[in-house]
Amino acid sequence: MNFSEKIKSKYSPKRLAVKLNAKGEQFVVKGHPWVFSNNITKINNDAKSGDLAIVFSKNKNRVIGLGLFDANSPIRIKMLHSGSEKVEINAAFFQKKIDEAFSKRERILKTKTTSYRLLFGENDGFPGLIADVYDSVLVVKIYSEIWLPYLVKIIPSLQQTSNAKTVVIRLSRSLEQSKLNQLSNGEVVYGKLEKEVVNFFEHGVQFSANVIKGHKTGYFLDHRANRRQVGEWSKGKTVLDVFSYAGGFSVHALFNGAKEVTSLDISKQALEIAIQNGKLNTYTGKHKTIVGDAFEELKKLIKNKITFDVVVIDPPSFAKQASEVQLAKKKYSQLAKLGEQLTNRNGLLVLASCSSRVIAEDFLAINNHVLNSSKRRFETILETGHDIDHPITFTEGAYLKCGYYKFIN
Repeated sequence: MNFSEKIKSKYSPKRLAVKLNAKGEQFVVKGHPWVFSNNITKINNDAKSGDLAIVFSKNKNRVIGLGLFDANSPIRIKMLHSGSEKVEINAAFFQKKIDEAFSKRERILKTKTTSYRLLFGENDGFPGLIADVYDSVLVVKIYSEIWLPYLVKIIPSLQQTSNAKTVVIRLSRSLEQSKLNQLSNGEVVYGKLEKEVVNFFEHGVQFSANVIKGHKTGYFLDHRANRRQVGEWSKGKTVLDVFSYAGGFSVHALFNGAKEVTSLDISKQALEIAIQNGKLNTYTGKHKTIVGDAFEELKKLIKNKITFDVVVIDPPSFAKQASEVQLAKKKYSQLAKLGEQLTNRNGLLVLASCSSRVIAEDFLAINNHVLNSSKRRFETILETGHDIDHPITFTEGAYLKCGYYKFIN
């Protein structure tokens, strides 16, 4: 083992006795992973991030759960365990959770895929912690100080479970400013990293991720199944990939024999990565790019009477807070309308959303309303969510939804 000394925290967490109001207790009993500050009625005055919160029932004074205290978040306690079963929060506890998470992902590794999400935050019992694997490189993204005292127990386990040769730490912006933190964003804490751009396979299609400077951990793995599906339906077709980023849908389409693919994104740098990702594979189709604001560029294409056999619209989150939900819904409606106008007769329109505050039912209803208003005949042929390495264990953990609409005329 050659793990960096920096994963060892200077802070030794304390144990906190916590009592909640009736609403908070109900959430914990049901297994919800969040306890908000306004649900806490009693807690130690000197509580610090990373302290182990022992949550007691309001009346019977029995333990109903264990969590980590977060001094910097309105979600004051992130739950690790719910129920009266006695457990110790130690290396064996975390190893068991990691083993359970890995067992859910093993199927992916049998599909010519060498990239997957090993830990999906709260959904795998690690609130505020993400672990992604890109070939032999494990990238651990930390969003909260609560994990700093426990990394020395968790990261070696993640490395052994994933059989990674290299471990990279990525930090949220807030954590980079933390005085409790000895780590640097992009720091290699195990092994060596020859190049910051790591190549990997996704259902036999080759991609790359910049594990030091790329968004999140370097790539977006959640749409893997949708990218594969779009690719399979793109043979011999013209394809438009809107908000393409590093060209996930575009590259799958080219790999599967698309005649011509257009990647559209506001970032010129992202489109350059998309082109390079395409060139990691063999294809005969043409790969074009458009740099610009999606809404404006789609209007230009419509004005010029340019249409496509397959149109994929996968925007970034439009609603990062509750006050943005209505505007987000309006934007989704606009994109559905623009997408419909750009899709050929007998074409396929794929509309996606990653705004967790806009639930799947509402998003899919917006799409159906817009497409029904167009007076074109269409069939909803598929509605999907996350791939299997993004399991959902509580309502708020679901964010990705995608609808496939096949036009008859």
